Parts: sequence; C-alpha cells; structure tokens
Amino acid sequence: MVLMASGVQFTFFQLLLTLFLILDLVKRGSAGITSTFTRSQWQSFDIPLDNKVFAIPTGYNAPQQLHITQGDYDGKAVIISWVTADEPGPSKVQYGTSEKKYDLSADGTVTNYTFYNYKSGYIHHCLVDGLEYETKYYYKIGVGASSREFWFQTPPKIDPDSPFTFGIIGDLGQTYNSLSTLEHYMQSGGQTVLFVGDLSYADRYQYNDVGIRWDSWGRFIERSAAYQPWIWSAGNHEIEYMPDVGEVIPFKSYLHRYSTPYLASRSNNPLWYAIRRASAHIIVLSSYSPHVKYTPQWQWLRDELKRVDRKKTPWLIIVMHVPIYNSNQAHFMEGESIRVVFERWFVRYRVDFIFAGHVHAYERSYRISNIRYNVSSGDRYPVPDRSAPVYVTVGDGGNQEGLAGRFWDPQPEYSAFREASYGHSTLEIKNRTHSFLHWHRNDDGQKVPADSVVFLNRHWASNLRRRKLKKNHLKARGEINF
Repeated sequence: MVLMASGVQFTFFQLLLTLFLILDLVKRGSAGITSTFTRSQWQSFDIPLDNKVFAIPTGYNAPQQLHITQGDYDGKAVIISWVTADEPGPSKVQYGTSEKKYDLSADGTVTNYTFYNYKSGYIHHCLVDGLEYETKYYYKIGVGASSREFWFQTPPKIDPDSPFTFGIIGDLGQTYNSLSTLEHYMQSGGQTVLFVGDLSYADRYQYNDVGIRWDSWGRFIERSAAYQPWIWSAGNHEIEYMPDVGEVIPFKSYLHRYSTPYLASRSNNPLWYAIRRASAHIIVLSSYSPHVKYTPQWQWLRDELKRVDRKKTPWLIIVMHVPIYNSNQAHFMEGESIRVVFERWFVRYRVDFIFAGHVHAYERSYRISNIRYNVSSGDRYPVPDRSAPVYVTVGDGGNQEGLAGRFWDPQPEYSAFREASYGHSTLEIKNRTHSFLHWHRNDDGQKVPADSVVFLNRHWASNLRRRKLKKNHLKARGEINF
C-alpha cells in the first residue's frame, strides 16, 4: 500500500514505523511495566512416562529422539542426531529434494555412555553438508519397516536483507506447561530455535531415572526439533555433577546427546561457538565455563567478535543461560561475573540482543550499560546507552520448578517489561534495519501476545545519517525502541 501526502510517497510500513516512533516518545516519560496478569497455575510436575507425548516409535531398533542443528558456520549443513535402542544399526542419513526420493546419503558416527547404572542407547550424529540455500530436503533414517522420514528447510543465503524468524525457548523441561509452550511455538512461524539452556531437567531425578528422563525429553521435542534446527546452549541443569553416585564429569549427558558445530567457528569446546544464519550472527556462550581474562572462552569470544561482518550479517545476537540484567529475586546478580568481563565488548561491538534463561519468567530491558563502574570510582548504576544490547530473559518454558514470581520492587529503571508466566519469544528479522520481538504468554492453554516491540539494528541505525540506503530500505531518524 502506498499513501500520497503533499506529493510525498509513504509506504504502509513507513507509516506504521512512524506510529511506533510517536508512541515511543510518549512512552519514554514512563517507567517500565510489571505485568499484573495472574494465571491459574497448572501443576508443575513432569508428564508421566506412559503419556503419548513420549511414545517410542514402533519397529525393531526404530530411530528415536531425532533432532537437528546447524552443522557449519553459514547454514549450508545440518547435524542430524538420533538414538537407536537395540543395536547400533547403520549411522546413515539418506536425503534428497523430493519426497520419497533419496538420491544422496551421508555417514555419521555412533557413541554411547553410562550414567550410574544407566546405559544409554546408541547415539548417532551425522553431518549432512553441501546443501543449497532455501531448499526443502527430505531425509530418511533407519532400515526396513522401522525406518522413519522427516524434512527440513535450509535458510536463505547470508545477506543483510535476508528475513528470518527465530524462536527463543528456555528452561523447557517436560511438564504440561512445557507441552503448551512447545505446541504454541510450533504455530508461531519460527524457523529455528535459539535454546537458552536447561533442557530436560533430568538432573532432578536420581540414579537410572536421570538417563530415562533424557530419553523421554528427546522424544518430547522431536515434533519440532526433527524438522528445524535447534541451536543449543547449556544451562546449570546440564552440569549433572553428582559425586554421590560417582558422576563427576560435567555436562556428560548433554555433550553425548547434543552436538554443536563448534569447530566451524574455530572454537575448541562445544559449549561455546558461533553460527551465521540468514542476516544474523549468533554467538553462544557458556555461563558455567571459565570466562575470565585469558581463558579459552574469553580468547575465543575476543577473536569471534572481530570476525563479525555487519555488512553481511547486521544482526548480532548473543545466547547464554544466566541473564546479565535481571530484576527478579530468583538468581539476582548471578550474571555479574560474566558482565564484568564481557559487557564492554557487547557495547563496543553494538550487540543487538542478548537472550538468556535461568530465571523462570520473562523480562526485557531497555538499552543500558554499566561499563563505567569499578570498585573504586565511577557510576554505580546502569545508564541508558544506545550502543548497548537489549537483554531478554526467556526462562519461562514450563519446567517442574515452576515460575519465579518475586520481582524486586520498585522496578529498576533498566527494566522495560516483566511478567512471571510461561511462554516463548520470537524474533522476526525483516531486513538490515528492523526486527520485531514478540513474547507469547501461555494464557491457561492459549497463546497470547503480551509484549511486542520494534527494534532498529545497532549497526545500521548508528549509521543512518551517514549512509544512503537504497530506495527499498526504510529511512529513519533516531531510535524506535529502546
């Protein structure tokens, strides 16, 4: 739609963004919002193992717990993972661009592990590379009557104006609330999940039940994760340090089951890595690995931030588990150690968003920083900073620990919106300049959009006055939010 006013053309999209700008100018005079919504609590206990959501596929040695993740740096490969229970069987993926016609194949690896007296099934990881962008691929795993078929869609090419929608889910678990979150996300149009840690909550069980609940969770998420990549980050519930049963290797179950393309981004550890997808550069950090100066993660992040090319991937996104800014009494200030080390980098490189979980609620910040503070002098409080990221906590997936409903009062000035409800977020990247962030509340079983904001890209917004964008890029002055 094109509107004419005094000889000037306005697209409907421009008109919409102008409206958002006006609303923002009005809103800047008010404090953040603490939602007053009160939900009827569903019981936060795990779904019984005999429920159909955990159904084991029929057939001898049938592949189960299918999930895929990006397999390279630029989105032209996937890692397909699955488990066979009875015997290893072939670690092979057959695939092609036509349904039921599998012209290509790839071979993977197989492993297993023990946890206390539990022995895992045979865990397969297969890299399928050399894929074409924006192509639907069909794939088949297993043999004979026990084989299973799925599909996935590759992303658009790396380009500053490639639109893409990410889902953000965290602290999911396997309760009825978790199921509501997962089903609502599957209706959202999200193309890839950025998972901010705390997967199965199997560590809340004992002995052999730890491994059993990892298996049930793998079958639980298959309805989504077998068809689109889930980008993994690890949380505290993946550590599973249990010396009382002889288990002292951190992240043992997680690292065996969930593969990441860390080598493609020159990382030496699967817990921190980076990918590029469409118009976004995604960096995954490990909150529970050493990150002070000179540690491997610190050195890797320093180098990775230098590799970011905002002309190709204008949207710079960080994913981690522990939030840096959080006004909930749960886990308050647990992210200080990583903030002190990395926040200056986040501001210097104009990171757009930092997504975290851990706190079982939703919260969105304004663009603020606290880089002027030190123990002897400086401003002690976060201040508005146009170069800083927006910090978004999405730890509300639905796990059995329940919601974190106790926020600090009064609401800090850096907090823009907060609510203790279950749900998920989506980030709709429209082009190099604009994106839409949504948070969808699970309102007693119904998906309700409760927070929606338009954001300008940090790199391109800061250069709008100096750059001449092409006619098909919207010009804007100033910041819409926040």
